[in-house]
Amino acid sequence: MADKDELEITIDKDGNVSIKVIGGDGSKCVELTKELEEALGLVDKRQLTEEYYQEPVEGEVHIEQEGE
Repeated sequence: MADKDELEITIDKDGNVSIKVIGGDGSKCVELTKELEEALGLVDKRQLTEEYYQEPVEGEVHIEQEGE
């Protein structure tokens, strides 16, 4: 099953928009929000989470059980 990235978009009472990426490791979160940011206008600030600094995991994992 493939992992899904989610965007949590919040608009406060003053019309300020916040976008939070859930499930995007590395710079993937910036790529996911790029088009929305461009459509909404100037980015006031960007707060990177610890997931931003994690390297995306790619490849395959092989698990061998004892006795096989």
